[in-house]
Amino acid sequence: MTRIVGIDLGTTNSLIAYMDGQTPRVIAGRNERGMVSSVVAMTDNGLIVGDPAKEHLVRNPERTIYSVKRFMGKSLEDVSEELTYFPYKLQEQGGVIRIQIGDKTYSPPQISAMILRELKRRAEEHLGEDITKAVITVPAYFNDSQRQATKDAGLIAGLDVLRIINEPTAASLAYGLQKKTQGTIAVYDLGGGTFDISILKLKDGIFEVLATNGNTYLGGDDFDRTLVNLLLNEIREQHGCSLDQYPDQMQALRLEAERAKIRLSDEQKTMVVLELPSGHGVFRRQITRDQLEGLTTALVEQTLGPCRLALKDAGLQPAQIDEVVLVGGSTRMPLVRRRVQDLFGKVPHSELNPDEVVALGAAVQADILSGGTQDMLLLDVTPLSLGIETMGGVVSPLIRRNTTIPASAKEMFTTYVDGQTSVDIHILQGERELAQDNRSLARFQLKVPPLPAGVPRIEVMFLIDANGILHVTARDVRTGLTQSVEVKPSYGLSDEEVERMIGESFKFAAEDLKARQIIEARTEAEAIIKATEKALELGGHLIDSAETTAIKTALAELQAARAGDEHRGIRARIADLEKATHHLAEVLMDTSLKEALQNKKLSELT
Repeated sequence: MTRIVGIDLGTTNSLIAYMDGQTPRVIAGRNERGMVSSVVAMTDNGLIVGDPAKEHLVRNPERTIYSVKRFMGKSLEDVSEELTYFPYKLQEQGGVIRIQIGDKTYSPPQISAMILRELKRRAEEHLGEDITKAVITVPAYFNDSQRQATKDAGLIAGLDVLRIINEPTAASLAYGLQKKTQGTIAVYDLGGGTFDISILKLKDGIFEVLATNGNTYLGGDDFDRTLVNLLLNEIREQHGCSLDQYPDQMQALRLEAERAKIRLSDEQKTMVVLELPSGHGVFRRQITRDQLEGLTTALVEQTLGPCRLALKDAGLQPAQIDEVVLVGGSTRMPLVRRRVQDLFGKVPHSELNPDEVVALGAAVQADILSGGTQDMLLLDVTPLSLGIETMGGVVSPLIRRNTTIPASAKEMFTTYVDGQTSVDIHILQGERELAQDNRSLARFQLKVPPLPAGVPRIEVMFLIDANGILHVTARDVRTGLTQSVEVKPSYGLSDEEVERMIGESFKFAAEDLKARQIIEARTEAEAIIKATEKALELGGHLIDSAETTAIKTALAELQAARAGDEHRGIRARIADLEKATHHLAEVLMDTSLKEALQNKKLSELT
């Protein structure tokens, strides 16, 4: 089998890992550092990636891109409130963010691809072979477009992304938690620039995300900043020197503060030493763990609020959490570990390197995909959405793409025509709004008794088992009559066809939506026209001629609008007709009630 690697594409740092026998390992660079800074910089000699690029961040911030993960799969409007955090320029082309460096612009997937290429190069150098297949992790809250953007980044980097998996799921895999039969897991992820909490439910080897929460602007960098601010003030007071005017010294101070914070996770005290600009001497300051914890307590407490909210959303108490997993370098801090333990009432898992745990889990998942690990259930997802065709040729999706399987969904439908004796169940796969633009998987008929339109209740259930086989069952709730079919939705399509179908869904999104809106409005208009004509036939003699004329006028206007291509116009005429027929409906209701009461009295007399 071709080797498959696991990649943690992070906001601040990224890593790549592989299976060395039965053990997942992160691949380190020549400097023995496992992490690659998720930073890209434009220099006079071209683009550079990783730690060398990070050094340009203070000297040339407008030509250095960091935190690109925040822009993946988003428009400029989505990130409008975040723009003040970034010194580089952003623009939008065709609904996609473009990041400007010099006289060129790049999309977020292109920038992410540069980071992925660096990781790919590192792996190829270490393993001595071409790397073309990967599993990449994303936050649990990433939506379809963000996941697709991540996959696009892999394609640009020359990687076939076999699976996109959730970071908390990867962390759980790294600890082998999927070997338990069931349980509830909290994954506390405090990275360099973001904080995430995920509550997962494990059942029969499958992870289900129950709730997520967090703070996208809280991480280890904020802990460093509190220490930097303390040291800046003391340097100003003791040496009369403001380092704000010296970018190189500011960068050196940030790095020294970060190193001091890291040392204090293992030591009770440490010394900060910084050579100041010419004429200002050398600054020395001893810092204790207690002092650092005093500075950062408020930040740690800010992570606990989202944890409580995630528990509430999941409908759980802390005592109902079976396992707690720590992810992210900042979870090495003793204060963080104590407060997490206090909240959940149990010692969190911290045996593995918290910086590496997500990448290690991705490598485990890659090993499952390659067939190296036989005793674990494959965590798979649906490549495309699955649904059925409804009135007017539109698609009603039941299971969305990227849903982890096994999965099930059910929905109620009804008939559209009076006296209908069967219902056609047409199963479709794809991302387009109209049935004609999607892939037809199967079709069958369910017999129903002839009843007025809208009366039958037909329950359609989709169930995808662990092997990717889709079972579709349609049941007439009233009679209990059922009909079912099995299809294999994930087979028979190449990756290129899946990519094409997804690509077309984005390309034609606007016109597809417009077509769907028109069809749905016309379908609703047709049903209301029929109902109004029937109501006039039954109760036209019960209302005055002026009201009848108003209803007929509104009816004619709706029929005219229905022939047009403007869904808002059709909706407006529907509203007008509903308003015009409001009194007629009341009169018919009163008449029906009187008839029912009279019939009841007659039956009592006889």
